[in-house]
Amino acid sequence: MSSTLPAVPLPAVPMTLEGASVLHQMMKVKWPAWRALPSARQQELAAEAEAVLGDGTKSAPFAMLGHKADLMLVHFRRSFEELAQVQLALSRLGISEYLETVNSYVSIVELGLYESTGKTYKELADRGVAVHSEEWDKGIEEVMQRQRAAMASRLFPDIPTAKYVCFYPMDRKRGEEKNWYMEPLAERARMMSEHGMIGRRYAGAVRQIITGSIGFDDWEWGVDLFAEDPLVFKKLIYEMRFDQVSADYALFGTFFVGLRFAVKDLCPFLNGQMPQWPAS
Repeated sequence: MSSTLPAVPLPAVPMTLEGASVLHQMMKVKWPAWRALPSARQQELAAEAEAVLGDGTKSAPFAMLGHKADLMLVHFRRSFEELAQVQLALSRLGISEYLETVNSYVSIVELGLYESTGKTYKELADRGVAVHSEEWDKGIEEVMQRQRAAMASRLFPDIPTAKYVCFYPMDRKRGEEKNWYMEPLAERARMMSEHGMIGRRYAGAVRQIITGSIGFDDWEWGVDLFAEDPLVFKKLIYEMRFDQVSADYALFGTFFVGLRFAVKDLCPFLNGQMPQWPAS
């Protein structure tokens, strides 16, 4: 072990835990063509799709509001290979002739470890461990393994069963005046801690799942909010606008809002019947 502090600065990148692979598929329904099908054929096509989607825990359909899409399918899987398999399986079904994909988003469930990162980096540096040395990497991995075990249910969740969903992608600013990635790790950790306090106040009303998409899609993160009352989306996101992280550094993409329904109700939905809630 080195007897001196590392000759290079401590890493700026916080530790993160990665879990389920996630795919959002936003689709338009080709309504005239679908309506022209005999009822028996509609039911047959929907039944094939239901078999692929399963029981709703790992793939779930949502009826979308607004013009951006009619239907959104959300998939949680263990790997990109499994996401590719469900995407391929759906594309080969007869019902795919009546669905047009208008948007999609690929990401992975991500838990940021800002607090643990600062503590771990400091402890290793105080022991004189060289940054990115074998001993450094081993120390980081030990912390990560403990955190993975503790956070397993959050890393690989079922799709929440709440009635409403709000999905949107987002970035952190990288502009000339405001650049999240040029802020020191400790300062980012402070801001994220304050930012998280707002979300925790809404914990009983909304379930939030953050997914990382750097290197996977056009934005840096995806955010899914699940709630029984859609008004909570407005209140939560509006309150966060006044927080420094959002006010100074956040950029938001397109918002998608919809209502969940049971997989077995796909055919009634396509025939103009909004399924009853709760989905069962």
